[in-house]
Amino acid sequence: MNQQNIPANIPHTVARTIGFDLVRAVEAASLHAYRWLGCGDKLAADEAATDAMRGMLNLIDMQGLCVIGEGIKDEAPGIFRNEKLGLGMPGAPRVNFAIDPIDGTRLTAKGLPGAISVLAATVVSAESERVLIELPSFYSYKLAYGPRVREAGVALDLDAPLEETLGKIAECLDKRVEDLVVALLDRDRHEEEIATLRKLGARIRLIGDGDVAMAIAPSMLNSTVDLYLGVGGSPEAVIAAAAIKCLGGEMLVRMWPRDDAELVELKESAWSENLDQVYTCDDLAAGEDIIFVAGGISDSPMLDGVAVRGQHAFTHSLVMQATFRTVRYVQAIHDLSRKTIRLASDEKEHHL
Repeated sequence: MNQQNIPANIPHTVARTIGFDLVRAVEAASLHAYRWLGCGDKLAADEAATDAMRGMLNLIDMQGLCVIGEGIKDEAPGIFRNEKLGLGMPGAPRVNFAIDPIDGTRLTAKGLPGAISVLAATVVSAESERVLIELPSFYSYKLAYGPRVREAGVALDLDAPLEETLGKIAECLDKRVEDLVVALLDRDRHEEEIATLRKLGARIRLIGDGDVAMAIAPSMLNSTVDLYLGVGGSPEAVIAAAAIKCLGGEMLVRMWPRDDAELVELKESAWSENLDQVYTCDDLAAGEDIIFVAGGISDSPMLDGVAVRGQHAFTHSLVMQATFRTVRYVQAIHDLSRKTIRLASDEKEHHL
């Protein structure tokens, strides 16, 4: 067996065992959110997923810390920045988290495809404080592409004309520009990009929400998406970066102030010199001991959603680990006559 490319000093036992504990957390979040699928109340869905995810995370033998949480961004129910997670026993591994109990709360409320429960985690060494970077801007501009493009070593520039960028990517993928599939959020702020893509003849896939999954898509095997670009949430960029790193792809990210007030605030902050900086996946999610976990709530190209058949609920999750670039798909069958979920709100088990 070839030992040359295996990094030394990797805490293998943590990376290889904690992943399935995290799968149980996204399973619980997906199952608890499912009851609100199509019910029109996105806050209630988010609160349900958060309560279940927090409840499961707090059962894990770790000293967990949420460094990037959804609630900070939009004041929705969430697992908050600097919140401690896990049993917190002395000597337990230190784990930093970026968490979004539901990526696609509007999709969940409307019963639309594409909603997932997602988190990224990294084991933190004694010498490190944080290895997941929390960008201070509400939004960031993103350009995400897959392993074949990254391994080709081409230089991509966020400021380059889109025609130039697509030409380079098409060459790496041995495609014509007209055959590229480019995904982006269906927002007014992307009118210029959409017009340019149509002029170039590229295929466009517009999405309403859920840009974590779509940013990851170009790096997935057998994906039909070649490139993801545009402005989306900064916390979602970090979560996606962790997954993309597990898959060997790449994403370029730059802060995108949403208005003059935020621009002034950023210029007056400690981040003033970083406004023009382009971050890579390694910048946003440092190190190799990174785990990405997602669970389907409603059906999506990445994962099937929760399905209930008779007295059984079926969940579909995936777990990735960066060190060995392993991707595991996990289908679980839950007997609803016995299945319970531990909720953090009262620290009790509840039947679904």
